[in-house]
Amino acid sequence: MTVYIALLRGINVGGKNKIKMADLREALEGLGLSKVQTYIQSGNILFESNEDEATLRVRIEQEVEKSFQITLSVIIRTSEQLNAIAANCPFTEEQLATAAATCEGESLYVTMLQEKPDSDKLDKLQQYQTADEQYRLADRDVYLLFGRSIRNAKLAVQVEKLGVPTTTRNWNTINKLVQLAKERVEQE
Repeated sequence: MTVYIALLRGINVGGKNKIKMADLREALEGLGLSKVQTYIQSGNILFESNEDEATLRVRIEQEVEKSFQITLSVIIRTSEQLNAIAANCPFTEEQLATAAATCEGESLYVTMLQEKPDSDKLDKLQQYQTADEQYRLADRDVYLLFGRSIRNAKLAVQVEKLGVPTTTRNWNTINKLVQLAKERVEQE
Protein backbone atom coordinates (compact mmCIF):
# COMPACT_ATOMS: atom_id res chain seq x y z
CA MET A 1 0.00 0.00 0.00
CA THR A 2 1.07 3.56 -0.65
CA VAL A 3 1.46 6.00 2.23
CA TYR A 4 -0.40 9.21 1.36
CA ILE A 5 -0.69 12.59 2.99
CA ALA A 6 -3.95 14.46 2.38
CA LEU A 7 -3.94 18.17 3.10
CA LEU A 8 -7.35 19.76 3.58
CA ARG A 9 -7.60 23.43 2.77
CA GLY A 10 -9.21 25.88 5.16
CA ILE A 11 -10.45 23.80 8.07
CA ASN A 12 -10.32 24.93 11.69
CA VAL A 13 -9.00 28.35 10.67
CA GLY A 14 -10.38 31.43 12.40
CA GLY A 15 -13.28 29.49 13.89
CA LYS A 16 -14.58 28.46 10.47
CA ASN A 17 -15.07 25.03 8.91
CA LYS A 18 -14.64 23.26 12.23
CA ILE A 19 -13.98 19.54 12.11
CA LYS A 20 -12.88 17.43 15.07
CA MET A 21 -9.94 15.28 14.04
CA ALA A 22 -11.43 12.18 15.68
CA ASP A 23 -14.58 12.63 13.57
CA LEU A 24 -12.49 13.17 10.44
CA ARG A 25 -10.46 10.01 11.09
CA GLU A 26 -13.66 8.04 11.58
CA ALA A 27 -15.19 9.38 8.36
CA LEU A 28 -12.08 8.53 6.34
CA GLU A 29 -11.80 5.08 7.87
CA GLY A 30 -15.39 4.60 6.70
CA LEU A 31 -14.10 5.11 3.14
CA GLY A 32 -11.83 2.11 3.60
CA LEU A 33 -8.61 4.07 4.04
CA SER A 34 -6.08 2.25 6.23
CA LYS A 35 -4.19 3.48 9.28
CA VAL A 36 -5.71 6.97 9.21
CA GLN A 37 -3.78 9.44 11.39
CA THR A 38 -4.19 13.20 11.74
CA TYR A 39 -1.55 15.72 12.68
CA ILE A 40 -2.60 18.95 14.42
CA GLN A 41 -6.01 20.52 13.81
CA SER A 42 -5.40 22.01 10.35
CA GLY A 43 -6.31 19.02 8.21
CA ASN A 44 -3.13 17.00 7.76
CA ILE A 45 -3.99 13.34 7.31
CA LEU A 46 -1.72 10.36 6.80
CA PHE A 47 -3.21 7.12 5.54
CA GLU A 48 -2.55 4.11 3.36
CA SER A 49 -4.37 3.06 0.21
CA ASN A 50 -3.93 1.25 -3.09
CA GLU A 51 -6.04 3.83 -4.93
CA ASP A 52 -4.61 6.60 -7.11
CA GLU A 53 -4.35 10.24 -6.09
CA ALA A 54 -7.20 11.57 -8.25
CA THR A 55 -9.67 8.96 -7.01
CA LEU A 56 -8.69 9.50 -3.38
CA ARG A 57 -8.97 13.27 -3.70
CA VAL A 58 -12.51 13.10 -5.05
CA ARG A 59 -13.61 10.51 -2.49
CA ILE A 60 -12.20 12.53 0.44
CA GLU A 61 -13.71 15.81 -0.79
CA GLN A 62 -17.11 14.14 -1.19
CA GLU A 63 -16.92 12.51 2.24
CA VAL A 64 -16.02 15.80 3.96
CA GLU A 65 -18.94 17.49 2.24
CA LYS A 66 -21.34 14.68 3.13
CA SER A 67 -20.19 14.22 6.74
CA PHE A 68 -19.41 17.81 7.72
CA GLN A 69 -21.27 19.97 5.15
CA ILE A 70 -17.99 21.63 4.18
CA THR A 71 -16.92 22.03 0.57
CA LEU A 72 -13.14 22.19 0.31
CA SER A 73 -10.15 21.23 -1.78
CA VAL A 74 -7.90 18.33 -0.90
CA ILE A 75 -4.29 18.18 -2.01
CA ILE A 76 -2.60 14.78 -1.87
CA ARG A 77 1.04 13.78 -1.94
CA THR A 78 2.67 10.39 -1.49
CA SER A 79 5.29 9.97 1.22
CA GLU A 80 7.94 9.90 -1.53
CA GLN A 81 6.67 13.17 -2.98
CA LEU A 82 6.64 14.81 0.44
CA ASN A 83 10.18 13.56 1.09
CA ALA A 84 11.26 15.17 -2.18
CA ILE A 85 9.66 18.47 -1.17
CA ALA A 86 11.61 18.49 2.10
CA ALA A 87 14.87 17.30 0.53
CA ASN A 88 14.86 19.75 -2.37
CA CYS A 89 14.34 23.16 -0.81
CA PRO A 90 15.57 25.55 -3.51
CA PHE A 91 16.67 28.31 -1.15
CA THR A 92 20.25 28.47 0.13
CA GLU A 93 21.17 28.20 3.79
CA GLU A 94 22.15 31.87 3.66
CA GLN A 95 18.75 32.90 2.26
CA LEU A 96 16.96 30.84 4.91
CA ALA A 97 19.06 32.28 7.74
CA THR A 98 18.57 35.86 6.55
CA ALA A 99 14.80 35.43 6.29
CA ALA A 100 14.55 33.67 9.66
CA ALA A 101 16.45 36.51 11.33
CA THR A 102 14.01 39.19 10.15
CA CYS A 103 10.69 37.35 9.83
CA GLU A 104 7.87 37.58 12.34
CA GLY A 105 7.11 33.88 12.85
CA GLU A 106 7.77 31.25 10.21
CA SER A 107 9.68 32.31 7.12
CA LEU A 108 9.54 29.20 4.88
CA TYR A 109 6.33 27.72 3.48
CA VAL A 110 5.29 25.38 0.70
CA THR A 111 2.10 25.88 -1.27
CA MET A 112 1.05 22.58 -2.80
CA LEU A 113 -1.04 22.71 -5.95
CA GLN A 114 -3.48 20.10 -7.17
CA GLU A 115 -2.02 20.48 -10.64
CA LYS A 116 0.48 22.66 -12.41
CA PRO A 117 -1.09 26.04 -13.34
CA ASP A 118 -0.94 27.71 -16.74
CA SER A 119 2.44 29.25 -17.49
CA ASP A 120 0.92 32.71 -18.06
CA LYS A 121 -0.43 32.72 -14.50
CA LEU A 122 2.94 31.62 -13.16
CA ASP A 123 4.63 34.41 -15.09
CA LYS A 124 2.48 36.96 -13.24
CA LEU A 125 4.01 35.85 -9.92
CA GLN A 126 7.32 37.40 -10.96
CA GLN A 127 5.99 40.92 -10.48
CA TYR A 128 5.20 40.20 -6.81
CA GLN A 129 8.61 38.80 -5.96
CA THR A 130 10.77 41.13 -3.85
CA ALA A 131 13.78 40.77 -1.58
CA ASP A 132 11.35 40.04 1.28
CA GLU A 133 8.99 37.80 -0.70
CA GLN A 134 10.53 35.11 -2.87
CA TYR A 135 9.25 31.97 -4.51
CA ARG A 136 10.54 28.96 -6.41
CA LEU A 137 8.36 26.55 -8.37
CA ALA A 138 9.11 22.83 -8.41
CA ASP A 139 6.50 20.90 -10.40
CA ARG A 140 3.26 21.23 -8.37
CA ASP A 141 4.85 22.90 -5.36
CA VAL A 142 5.68 26.55 -4.72
CA TYR A 143 8.31 27.27 -2.08
CA LEU A 144 7.74 30.64 -0.41
CA LEU A 145 10.34 32.51 1.61
CA PHE A 146 9.34 35.59 3.60
CA GLY A 147 11.68 38.10 5.19
CA ARG A 148 8.89 39.71 7.22
CA SER A 149 5.65 37.76 7.53
CA ILE A 150 3.25 35.72 5.43
CA ARG A 151 0.32 37.67 6.94
CA ASN A 152 0.46 40.68 4.64
CA ALA A 153 2.55 39.19 1.86
CA LYS A 154 1.31 40.05 -1.62
CA LEU A 155 3.09 37.04 -3.08
CA ALA A 156 1.18 34.64 -0.82
CA VAL A 157 -2.12 36.13 -2.00
CA GLN A 158 -1.09 35.83 -5.66
CA VAL A 159 -0.08 32.17 -5.27
CA GLU A 160 -3.63 31.52 -4.13
CA LYS A 161 -4.86 33.05 -7.42
CA LEU A 162 -3.08 30.62 -9.74
CA GLY A 163 -6.37 29.13 -10.85
CA VAL A 164 -5.86 25.70 -9.29
CA PRO A 165 -6.70 24.42 -5.81
CA THR A 166 -3.86 25.02 -3.34
CA THR A 167 -3.00 24.66 0.30
CA THR A 168 -0.03 26.03 2.22
CA ARG A 169 1.94 24.54 5.10
CA ASN A 170 4.90 25.94 7.01
CA TRP A 171 8.25 24.18 6.89
CA ASN A 172 7.92 22.76 10.41
CA THR A 173 4.66 21.06 9.46
CA ILE A 174 6.19 19.69 6.25
CA ASN A 175 9.08 18.19 8.20
CA LYS A 176 6.81 16.68 10.85
CA LEU A 177 4.64 15.07 8.15
CA VAL A 178 7.78 13.68 6.49
CA GLN A 179 8.85 12.21 9.84
CA LEU A 180 5.43 10.64 10.49
CA ALA A 181 5.32 9.18 6.96
CA LYS A 182 8.87 7.83 7.32
CA GLU A 183 7.92 6.08 10.57
CA ARG A 184 5.04 4.38 8.75
CA VAL A 185 7.23 3.22 5.88
CA GLU A 186 9.81 1.84 8.32
CA GLN A 187 7.08 -0.14 10.11
CA GLU A 188 6.14 -1.94 6.90
